[in-house]
Amino acid sequence: MKSTIVRRRLAGAAVTALVIGAGVLATAPSAAAKANELTIDNVSFRDSKVQVQVTYSCDPGIDQELVVNAATLDPDSHEGGIAAGIVKQDKLVCDYANHIAKMTLRTATGTHFAKEDKVKVKVFYFDNNDGFISAEQTAVAVL
Repeated sequence: MKSTIVRRRLAGAAVTALVIGAGVLATAPSAAAKANELTIDNVSFRDSKVQVQVTYSCDPGIDQELVVNAATLDPDSHEGGIAAGIVKQDKLVCDYANHIAKMTLRTATGTHFAKEDKVKVKVFYFDNNDGFISAEQTAVAVL
């Protein structure tokens, strides 16, 4: 009989601990659980240049840049477009909240984009210290 009472108390204590733990997680600020995130919102074509809108969030104190690359997906094109853009670390707002970066990408010399081109866009954080890439996202769009 004593073992049954002990088991019930242990089970009750375990359930109480789980409920309290779940309550703490549910009431914790969402910023504390947020990691460096990236989302490609929009890819467009204007004045012969590719424009990309990215929603980003990052932790304070990171030493990273936001990089966007775009390339045409037409394998038969010898002059297919290649473009890139960078938001330097000092221009990023890193406070756990979501922010929007609108970038006009710089097209590589000798390449170009045209309306209706199918392009692959890749966005990522680049760590200046060790060359590490994180939070990489890709999307395919038609200009």
